[in-house]
Amino acid sequence: MKSTALLTTAVENFPKRSGKVRDIYELPEGVLLVATDRISAYDVVMPNGIPDKGRVLTQISRFWFAMLQDVCPNHVLSTAMKDLPEPFQSDEMDGRFMLCKKAEVVPVECVVRGYLAGSGWREYKQNGRVCGLDLPAKLKQGSKLPELIFTPATKAQHGEHDENITFDGACDVVGKDVMTELRDKSLAIYSKAHDFAAEKGIILADTKFEFGRDSDGMLMLIDELLTPDSSRFWPVDGYKPGKSQPSFDKQFVRDYLDKIKFDRKPPAPPLPAEIVQKTRARYIEAYTRLTGQKFPWA
Repeated sequence: MKSTALLTTAVENFPKRSGKVRDIYELPEGVLLVATDRISAYDVVMPNGIPDKGRVLTQISRFWFAMLQDVCPNHVLSTAMKDLPEPFQSDEMDGRFMLCKKAEVVPVECVVRGYLAGSGWREYKQNGRVCGLDLPAKLKQGSKLPELIFTPATKAQHGEHDENITFDGACDVVGKDVMTELRDKSLAIYSKAHDFAAEKGIILADTKFEFGRDSDGMLMLIDELLTPDSSRFWPVDGYKPGKSQPSFDKQFVRDYLDKIKFDRKPPAPPLPAEIVQKTRARYIEAYTRLTGQKFPWA
């Protein structure tokens, strides 16, 4: 296994800003999103990363953006090295960047849930609802929901936690017409992706989308799309409601942090080598199952 994770990038004379995972460069050609190997859990970035994780995120996003562009336009301009300024053309960047249209970001995350898990499960246990939506009684952890639910969230500042809000609350932020369009697009995207993933032996339990508008005002998908960082992927053959499901995401990291009773506040503890290796393997398995291709950097 590749032993080192790329935790940050730096290109001389090109300033950047950084999110939890991505380094972002403003170029004349567009916005360059570079997915590092940083990993966060509970909105806290771990001190060590997962080798090649950024490449997995980029290549899975690239796959879905191409497949789903008939459902919703997206911001991707190029993933070809030749389209980058010469200082960015390096082995380090290979496979982990997307050159994208500049966008005015819609300040609401669009979450679609087909199964009861995560913060939705925690809220349901308390009051039988998720984001103001009443759900049937006696659902279990991991239960398939009677119908898809759309549960928007506020976009947190770096180091803070996203907060689930009601649909009406989201309308107060961006307007009812915009939220109605976002909800309808989100449900359509999830449905097509869910059905495709099921054919590959993967349950798409839930996911979150981010949207923005281009210079002409067109609504488009931005950021990443249907990756193990933004979605819950469960193997069909391991699915059983009533417990935490095996997954193709950072569940190994979350389970480890829960085991050591991490208080979910920075600084986070280093991840043991075994957790890093298992997490990397699951990310790569998600890629190979979904795309049917061998991971080029394995």
